[in-house]
Amino acid sequence: MNIRDANIEDLPVILSIFNDEIVHGTSNYSYDPMSEEEIQEWFEEKKAKGRPVIAAEENGKMLGFATYDPFRRKIGYQFTMEHSVYLIPEARGKGIGIGLMERLIELAREQNIHSMIGVVDASNRDSIGFHAKLGFEVVGEMREVGYKFNRWLDIVIMQRFL
Repeated sequence: MNIRDANIEDLPVILSIFNDEIVHGTSNYSYDPMSEEEIQEWFEEKKAKGRPVIAAEENGKMLGFATYDPFRRKIGYQFTMEHSVYLIPEARGKGIGIGLMERLIELAREQNIHSMIGVVDASNRDSIGFHAKLGFEVVGEMREVGYKFNRWLDIVIMQRFL
């Protein structure tokens, strides 16, 4: 597996991964699939702000991507990042997400980030376990803060100091 910076040619796969999760999953609480224009703007904004977008690939096939942004928009949160890791379904459970997160943590350290936050759907026990393997600790839970698929969703907030 190769972990590298994502590039503009990766956007169709990134868009497909995002939209699959929007339509079928609860790791993204959006309702509407993203458009090609929206993913282009998303990518350009990340690059303009110096935020990484990294990709995992094997044999020329992109398996997933990861990124981060400030946890909150106010300046006082500038050293705390909330990350996202998305994989194609067949890549899950094979250590690819761990590789992406390890690289993302390295990049965060290079940018003098103090802590990383994962906001995880409380029903996603695999994601909670994934974060725990990487040294994240549960620091809070919020009940019924999301609504998707005609039901209320809880989140678990996990944190790791760098």
